[in-house]
Amino acid sequence: MRAVVYRETGGPEVMELVDRPAPVPGAGEVVVEVAVSGVNPTDWKSRRGSGPGAPLAFPEMVPDQDGAGTVVAVGADVDPHRVGERVWLFEAAYGRADGTAQELVVVPERQAVPLPDGASFDLGASLGIPVLTAHRCLTVGAGGPAGLGPGALAGRRVLVAGGAGAVGHAAIQLAVWSGADVLATVSSPAKADLARAAGAHRVVDYRSEDAAGAIRAFAPDGVDLVVEVAANANAELDRSVLAGNGTIAVYANDADTLEVPIRVSMLANTRYQFVMVYTVPRPAKDRAVADTVAAVAHGVLAVGEHAGLPLHRFPLGQAGEAHAAVEAGAVGKVLIDVAQ
Repeated sequence: MRAVVYRETGGPEVMELVDRPAPVPGAGEVVVEVAVSGVNPTDWKSRRGSGPGAPLAFPEMVPDQDGAGTVVAVGADVDPHRVGERVWLFEAAYGRADGTAQELVVVPERQAVPLPDGASFDLGASLGIPVLTAHRCLTVGAGGPAGLGPGALAGRRVLVAGGAGAVGHAAIQLAVWSGADVLATVSSPAKADLARAAGAHRVVDYRSEDAAGAIRAFAPDGVDLVVEVAANANAELDRSVLAGNGTIAVYANDADTLEVPIRVSMLANTRYQFVMVYTVPRPAKDRAVADTVAAVAHGVLAVGEHAGLPLHRFPLGQAGEAHAAVEAGAVGKVLIDVAQ
């Protein structure tokens, strides 16, 4: 089978297309024939590591955490009826050598989640890290909720920073589905169009308008929750629009440190919650997966330019170019067509 591998850290050039033996599932595992692999920032960051030429945890690694395809074999203790099942994959390469940039991948069966027949493999490969991260960010506010769905965020005002990004896109869709009043900040008119297509009720272009004033006009009492991609750059804005007892959920690092004014934050009972999807507690991760399945089944999650998340496609042999596109900040979702 064809697979993309790398044997040391570095840029996209360290990845190469090779032939490998077909994998065999162990107990509790399934083999998935990958149709589409999804590329996330964490994938190229893992490949680059702390610098070029560093040793890896495994002699050879296949990149990419997310993907979608069809179960073609199962190991012991797995229902044999899963063979033929369409699935989406998450965290395929976390703590393991084998990600989804290959024709066949073995994963623990819980990480191969049934994908409804009406949902495309493109959508399935776009779930994983972005949607599970967005779910966690939306469920860490003071007073919950623990899960998402109709009414779960009713009466809440949610600000999504970077509403045109993959996590921001998912956060908008999930928050709207759950009944929140949703604002999004963006940096250009084109990105504003994408955030609106995702369903944001108010979109603020912080480069062309007074962001704090626009947000306060929409939410006079402040926002209850911020889904934050750039906590350092947006620190002053977040604090100026956050309601009392509000939460800032930070899922990416735009700086190594963050300065927080203690007394002002104490008076407002402000909460900063940092989010790393891989280490989310198991019950919360399971709930996020279950809610994602429900959202897909209800047609809540959608991809493509019409839905606010343009798709950028690459063949498996151009996985390096796919990684480079994500690293360069491609707006939308970068996918690798493994099956072609």
